[in-house]
Amino acid sequence: MRLHIVAVGRLRAGPERVLIDDYLKRLDRTGRPLGLGPCAEHEVEDRKGGGMEAEAVLLARACPAGAVRVVLDERGSVMPSPDFAQRLAKWRDEGRQDLTFFIGGADGLAPSLRAEADAALSFGAMVWPHALVRVMLAEQLYRAATILAGSPYHRE
Repeated sequence: MRLHIVAVGRLRAGPERVLIDDYLKRLDRTGRPLGLGPCAEHEVEDRKGGGMEAEAVLLARACPAGAVRVVLDERGSVMPSPDFAQRLAKWRDEGRQDLTFFIGGADGLAPSLRAEADAALSFGAMVWPHALVRVMLAEQLYRAATILAGSPYHRE
């Protein structure tokens, strides 16, 4: 199952970029034998200033047809890493070809995009900077792959 991180905004070189690249490289090595990956990043920008709805159009356009759609939103489900891993495995085992994670811009995600999502995931009730959400998502995708592989990386 191919993975996609679709985010509003461009991530510049810096510590967040280094961490994301590292975790996605690890994910590729660990996840591919399990049918998870590769993971592609797609960055979109609304240069016309149309707000959340315009961003939603760009985000949706970057999502492969038929993909499972997951929004990252503070109102989403909070789940332990093993449950997240099992959710990924379930979608993979159902034969889903693509899984897309949406990260919104400064104003968040448009209600229309949230309503169309298959799932909403939260990293807690606090609002996180979008660059850190990307890092945390990349790390959790890697962690999920290690859990599914039976690696000692994650201990309960």
